[in-house]
Amino acid sequence: MRLPTTLLEGKKISRIILSIQPRPPFSQTQISSLMKKAYEMGVWCFDLPSGNHLESFRELRNLMADEMLTGFCHVEAETGVSFLGKPLHRFESKIVSTIRRELLPPQQTRDVLPPTFSSELFTQKEIDRIAFDLFRFEKALSSFDPKESSFLLVGEKYGDWLLALGRIDLLREMVSKVRGKGFIPIFSGQWATFTLPKAKSLDVSAYAIPINKKWSLFDLQRASDLIKKFEKPVISLNPLADGNLLRESEGALSFLFDELKICAVIAKIASEGEAEIVVEALKKFPSLIPPRKT
Repeated sequence: MRLPTTLLEGKKISRIILSIQPRPPFSQTQISSLMKKAYEMGVWCFDLPSGNHLESFRELRNLMADEMLTGFCHVEAETGVSFLGKPLHRFESKIVSTIRRELLPPQQTRDVLPPTFSSELFTQKEIDRIAFDLFRFEKALSSFDPKESSFLLVGEKYGDWLLALGRIDLLREMVSKVRGKGFIPIFSGQWATFTLPKAKSLDVSAYAIPINKKWSLFDLQRASDLIKKFEKPVISLNPLADGNLLRESEGALSFLFDELKICAVIAKIASEGEAEIVVEALKKFPSLIPPRKT
């Protein structure tokens, strides 16, 4: 039995995208074994956040020769930007200090950024000098092949940080290059209620965000309102992170699919048993046919 599906830019995907994350310490052999077992349960869409995941996915494709197998690779936005010719991660403490002191909402009480002891702040002129790094970004993209993994998640923590610094133009450059290489881009952000309003103009097929109270810059009611009105598909990142939610997968998926109209979920699983729970819950939901544009 095939799992329920949906469409992103005309390409069929499963409404569940499994992210194989065995409990540490783990090896690529464990990833490969669990990925194969999930495939035998009917899973054919896999999240590929690391080189080990990509290699395991390639092994599975070679073994099964199944053209339906679909991978979702990741590229961190940091690989596409530099400051004064140097990779932006070398200035991470300065970025964190700037966002924490100048740009976070005043009502924010949780520490949502990495710790830093830097007192340096970026000036607006320095922020304006952060540049698109074509060489480094194309080098990062060279690890992937759109024929084997059609979708590419772009952003992650530096995606949120660039939005906070007002540099969505750099993300637009990255998305354009991703499309130019034949991939279908998905914007991946970590701050749900912050990301959707600021990133909605990006030319991506969907927005992957956490919908989980434990994640930062998140208000469930506000996030729900945003998602219900959002014009592009939304993918829920790791919605079953709480062990209680994993045991209540059907209820959690019902909220996401029926209430919020999420198109798909990327669900982390650590064992064959967890995969079985999620797959069995998903079978109770229908496929989603996106409305046609008029």
